[in-house]
Amino acid sequence: MKKKGEKNNFKTMLKHYLAIKGLDIIVYLKDGKTIELNKNRTLDKDCILITDRHNREIRIAINEIKSIDLYAA
Repeated sequence: MKKKGEKNNFKTMLKHYLAIKGLDIIVYLKDGKTIELNKNRTLDKDCILITDRHNREIRIAINEIKSIDLYAA
């Protein structure tokens, strides 16, 4: 079980990596889904906020994330 400080550390690192636009990020969720984040991504409280090309917002809760892969583009 993760401690509260570990969650805040993950959130801080995630915020830093989301700000790097040259970084490709793939998110693996606990329910088995895989989501590739586009460049229009931000961190909003405890969710990753993605805006797609049709201007729709998609939210991914941080507590639903199993792992993340980062790739330099």
